[in-house]
Amino acid sequence: MNADLTSKAILVTGTSTGIGLATVLMLDDLGYRVFASVRKEADAEKLRAETSDHTHPLIMDVADSGSIHKAKQELQDRLDERGLAGLVNNAAIGIGGPLEFIPLDELRFMYDVNLFGLLEVTQAFLPLLRKAKGRIVNISSTASLYALPTHGPYSSGKSALNSMSEALRLELMPHGVDVSVIICGSIKTPIWQKGRKLSGDIVRQMPPEAKQLYGSMSFTVGNYFSEMGKAGAPPETAARVIVKALTEKNPKNTYLVGRDAVLFNLVIKFVHGKLRDRLIMRTMGLET
Repeated sequence: MNADLTSKAILVTGTSTGIGLATVLMLDDLGYRVFASVRKEADAEKLRAETSDHTHPLIMDVADSGSIHKAKQELQDRLDERGLAGLVNNAAIGIGGPLEFIPLDELRFMYDVNLFGLLEVTQAFLPLLRKAKGRIVNISSTASLYALPTHGPYSSGKSALNSMSEALRLELMPHGVDVSVIICGSIKTPIWQKGRKLSGDIVRQMPPEAKQLYGSMSFTVGNYFSEMGKAGAPPETAARVIVKALTEKNPKNTYLVGRDAVLFNLVIKFVHGKLRDRLIMRTMGLET
């Protein structure tokens, strides 16, 4: 075990499954001291069984201020004077639906988790990150690069995250804290299934007019994302890039994960206007 690495503490949010879990396991295997946030004690027990004694599960709900500050106190009690070497903001949920009918309470809750909760976690732990001149890694998505029909809620939240990360990076530059954004393409994680279930529940509760106007589109888009999820890269692909952003000497502002992320990034750079609209609709099987 590398004694130098075990002295470096990293907090990862949303670690019960997927990218968060893969990142914790990778950091644990490398010998870092990891604080892994989950919402349920059962998930904490699972983490304890899968990791070494230098990984510590934290019960924390990023949409609950009291939970965040309780976790901060617990982490502070376990840390020494060197502070926090890294924060990986991974916790997120996905919802979709036509913007004309999306329930605003559902949209607000998604923003509470994906954006406001992320910022509150960052605010809470920044003094510890500043002490160690640590790094912040925010997990975004190709959904932030372009908006798709009935995918506006998730895309808008991730786009806002990208902008917030840019401002945060510039604000923290004088204090030696780097901020990187990981833009993930298709990754094989439970968020696809969870997101489709949540979106399906939302669509089913919409009025008949919404189903008449957007029902076929919602079904087609749901199938499109299901296929993307099945063909996605394993979570370890994203975890390796996250570890790189936490550890390499000169971290990039933005990392793209997956061939589809690279492709979509090129498309938005070189294909514009109505041509891009038609290309997106045709790709998704939504002929106009």
